Amino acid sequence: MLNIIFRNTVSFIALILLQVFVLNNVQFNGYINPMLYILFLLLLPFEISKSLLLVLGFMMGLSIDMFTNTMGMHAAACVFLCLSRPFILKYIEPRGGYEHEAFPSIKEMGLAWYLSYAGILVLLHHLVLFYIEVFRFTELLTTLYRVILSACFTLMLIIICQYLIFGKRK
Repeated sequence: MLNIIFRNTVSFIALILLQVFVLNNVQFNGYINPMLYILFLLLLPFEISKSLLLVLGFMMGLSIDMFTNTMGMHAAACVFLCLSRPFILKYIEPRGGYEHEAFPSIKEMGLAWYLSYAGILVLLHHLVLFYIEVFRFTELLTTLYRVILSACFTLMLIIICQYLIFGKRK
């Protein structure tokens, strides 16, 4: 248990620092903005309580907001991701259910399952984040284009991190 708390604390801090000092400075033509910090929320264990999940999502988003001066946009998007996560997990649950003390990763669940899980949640997060940022209907298609490109790039970074951190599936 102590190992899980230590690992999550380290990943929380490392992903915030990586996002703030490296990835927030990476923008491709204003359309692709990688948001790797949500990997922390995606890797939380399956049986985490909903209230703790929401608190961690709010803390993660608020931490990014404090560094980037975005007035709660990331917090709102992270809380929405955390609200959606249990429904997505229930929707894509394998027949036998999830193993006890497991967490969603490519190594444990496989690439196809993880792509559907992370892809849906990354897309939902980016939809909320970018539409809150724009907050007008005149740029509906431009913002949707940004959402799709940024979500694909973020998902690609998440998959690369999964293989670098956990290695290949057994």
